Amino acid sequence: MKSKILVSDPLAEEGLEILRQEFDVDVKTDLTEDQLAAIIGEYDALLVRSGTEVTARIIAAGKRLRFIGRAGAGVDNIDMDAATRAGIIVANAPEGNTLAATEHTMAMMLSLARNIPQANASLKKKEWKRSKFMGVELNEKTLGIIGLGRIGREVSKRALALGMHVVGYDPFITREKAAQIGVEAMSLDEVIRVSDVITVHTPLIKETRHVINAKSIATMKDGVRIINCARGGIIDEKALYDAVKSGKVAGAALDVFEEEPPLESPLLELDNVVVTPHLGASTVEAQQNVAVSIARQCGSVLKGGTAKYIVNAPMVPPEQQDTIESFAYIAEKMGRFLTQLVEGRMEKVEMIYSGELGKAGQNTRFITRMALKGLLDPILQVPVNIVNAEFVAKERGIALSETNNDESQGFKSLVTIRVKTDKTTETMSGTVFMKGRSRIVAIGGYTMDMIPEGFVVVSRHLDKPGVIGRASTILGKGDVNIAGMQVGRINPGEEAIMVLNVDSEVSEEMMDQIRSMPGIFTAKFVRL
Repeated sequence: MKSKILVSDPLAEEGLEILRQEFDVDVKTDLTEDQLAAIIGEYDALLVRSGTEVTARIIAAGKRLRFIGRAGAGVDNIDMDAATRAGIIVANAPEGNTLAATEHTMAMMLSLARNIPQANASLKKKEWKRSKFMGVELNEKTLGIIGLGRIGREVSKRALALGMHVVGYDPFITREKAAQIGVEAMSLDEVIRVSDVITVHTPLIKETRHVINAKSIATMKDGVRIINCARGGIIDEKALYDAVKSGKVAGAALDVFEEEPPLESPLLELDNVVVTPHLGASTVEAQQNVAVSIARQCGSVLKGGTAKYIVNAPMVPPEQQDTIESFAYIAEKMGRFLTQLVEGRMEKVEMIYSGELGKAGQNTRFITRMALKGLLDPILQVPVNIVNAEFVAKERGIALSETNNDESQGFKSLVTIRVKTDKTTETMSGTVFMKGRSRIVAIGGYTMDMIPEGFVVVSRHLDKPGVIGRASTILGKGDVNIAGMQVGRINPGEEAIMVLNVDSEVSEEMMDQIRSMPGIFTAKFVRL
C-alpha cells in the first residue's frame, strides 16, 4: 500500500510531481487546527510552508506520521518538542531560498539607503521632491550581520562587493572561518555598537527573541539602519518604533513581523520604515527549489532512508559527514550487540570518544544517538530513531554521558560504549579503518577484529583445550556454518572470550547445549 502525504500549504508543482510518482498525495490548504487534526491520522507525512501551525495536538493525532517537511528554512510553526518525542523526523529546505532571501535583503538595504519606495510613491502622486529623498551611500559603511549562516554569508559577499566593511556575530563561526569570507568576527555587543547598518539572519529561538531591543538600540550609532528579512520576533517592534520616532534609528526595512499580517502595527505609519509582506522567499526559482528539496527528502524517509536537512537531530557538517556517519554505523551495531549481551535493567550509558574523534569540534552527538537507537530499539515497543533516542532514554531513567580523550589505544579514532545495568557492566569498542571498514575491536577488555554483521555466538569460557572444539561441534551438528572466529584472553588458563560469526540462526536448544558444556560460563546468541 502506498504511503499517503498531506500537503497543507501551496507547494510548487515540481515538488508535487516528484511525490505523485510513488505516493498518494492530497493537497488540502487553509485547514483549521480542528480540520487538520481530524484527518492527519490517515497520513504518513505532512508538508507545510509557513501557513500551517503544526501544533502538539496535530502531532498527537498523527498516529502514522513519520515525516514533517517545511518547504523553506524556518520551522518555528512546528512544535519541535512534540515531534521529537513522537519520533517524527522534521526536515526543512534551507538552501532552496538562500539566494532569494539574500537578494531581498540587499534590495531592502539599497531601498532603505536611497529612499526608493518613498520616492516612487511620491512621484506617482505627480510630486517632484528631489531634496526630500536625500540618501546615503553604502560604500565604506560598516554592515553588521547577526547570524553568519547560509544567508548571512551570501549577504556578506554582496556587501563586500559594494565596498562595505563587514562585521559579524555568530556563536558557531570561529574568527578564522569568518576571516576567510571577509568578515571581522565580533561579539554581539560589538557588532551592535559599531555598525552603520544591521541585518539579522538567525532563526527565532529563545536566545534570539528580541535580540534587538530598547537596551541594545541605545548602544547603537545614531542614525543606524536596521533590516529584518529573517523571522518576526527577532526585533522588539515597539522598541524599534520608539527609536525610529526619536531619530535614534534613521530607518528600518522589515519583511517579517511579530504578528502577520501586521495590519495594526504602528510601524506601517512611519515613512522611513520600508515594509514588504514576507517576500524573502517569494521568487519562482526559490519556490521550485524548496518544493523539490522537501519532496525528495520526504520520499527518502518514507522509503526507509534519511533526510538531508533534519532539524530535530544533530546536524553533521559536510566536511565531517563521511567520518561521523561511518562511526554512527558501527556505534549502532555495537549498541544492538550490547543490548543482547547484557542482563538486567539498563541504568547508564557512557559514550567514550578517543583519538581524532575525541577532539573538539567533532559532532559526536549524532553517533551517540545512533548508539542509543541500537541499544533501545530491539527491546522497546516504541520506535526508536535518531530523532527521539535521547528522549526515550531519559524517559526510562537511563543516564547518558559523553567523554572525550586524545588517547585511542593505537587507533586513529575509537568509539567505546560502556553499559551499566543493575546486574553488570559491559564495554565494547569499535573503529573504522580506511574505505569504511567497520570493526568491533574489543569486548569487555578482550581484543579482537570482528565484522559487526549477521548472526553471532558469544561465549565466556575457561581457557583450556577442547572447549572451543566442543562448541563448534554442536553448531556443526545443527548445520550452522561458522563464517568467522575471534578468540581473546588476558591471562592463559583463566577466563577467555569466543565470538563466532555464523551464517544462520542458532536455535535456543543448541544454545542450551553450549551453555551446559563444562568450562562455559555464559553463552549468548546475537542478531546484528
